[in-house]
Amino acid sequence: MAFRLSRPAVSGVLRPRLLITCAALAAAAILAFCQGIAMGDVPIPLHDVMRALTGSGDGGTLLIVREFRLPRALTGLLAGFAFGLAGALFQTMARNPLASPDMIGITQGAGSAVVAGIVLGIGGALATALLVYALAWRRGTTGYRIVLVGVGLSWICGSLTDFLVARGGRFEAQAATGRLVGNLNGRAWSHVHALAIALALLVPAALPLGRWTRTLQLGDDVARGLGTPVQYTRFALMVTGVGLVALATAAAGPIAFVALAAPQIAQRLAGTAWPPPVASGLAGSAIVLGADIAARVVIPGTELPVGVVTGAFGAPVLLWLLVRATRAGSGG
Repeated sequence: MAFRLSRPAVSGVLRPRLLITCAALAAAAILAFCQGIAMGDVPIPLHDVMRALTGSGDGGTLLIVREFRLPRALTGLLAGFAFGLAGALFQTMARNPLASPDMIGITQGAGSAVVAGIVLGIGGALATALLVYALAWRRGTTGYRIVLVGVGLSWICGSLTDFLVARGGRFEAQAATGRLVGNLNGRAWSHVHALAIALALLVPAALPLGRWTRTLQLGDDVARGLGTPVQYTRFALMVTGVGLVALATAAAGPIAFVALAAPQIAQRLAGTAWPPPVASGLAGSAIVLGADIAARVVIPGTELPVGVVTGAFGAPVLLWLLVRATRAGSGG
């Protein structure tokens, strides 16, 4: 549905199905957000959670909700949005549903940097992305070369992480292992603040690229003919996505397959030809928060890391995408 306003001079296309999808995903994320806060050793009814979030209720409930459980839920909400949005940017950049940060080594590079900080005391998602881009460059880059180079680097980063864990002491190895699967337990307000600042800076940087990302879907030659700076757009998408992945990984760990699955879910719900960025971010939030709830109830008395649940959910999605790519003749 096209629209045009005279004052201010704005025109565009309104997609009702996309708006409905965003609203439904936002509602799912909010419901999972509140349910996650309500769960714990001291269960809290949802209406008391809502009152506590608005600043009312008894002192004990306010303390539990706002100091202990709210940082965890907000970290999951923001990290899921960052992973989902980053996945949409990478898949759009490469025109390939398998080109998520999980698959091309960006998440593994960020995880290696986290482990290096624990084991060696030093602070690679950006370095990994630049290396992928440089190795894939041959008078420009293509999505196909980025995916191939990224898969190889993801294994290198995984080996580096294993080496760092083996090199560290018992305490460092245990701490590193806990961070490598993605975990929301013990999140604090410092994680929330860092993620909120990152999203406030990177989301406005990503959305203006939307008019160019749509032309990228038509192929590099057609995009150039329409005036799109193909290599600049691809590089800008990669840098923005890397920033989102790096900061989300630093806050919650490398939560597996969210960046792969969320854009594909959002794209099919919205009926668009490319992964819609905002809907992908909302889908990522709903997946992470829903997985966090499942991680606390799937085995009674045991709280699993959220990355274990997203990994179990994401593996079938990956197999499904591979089967689709093979049937479409793009699976290699």
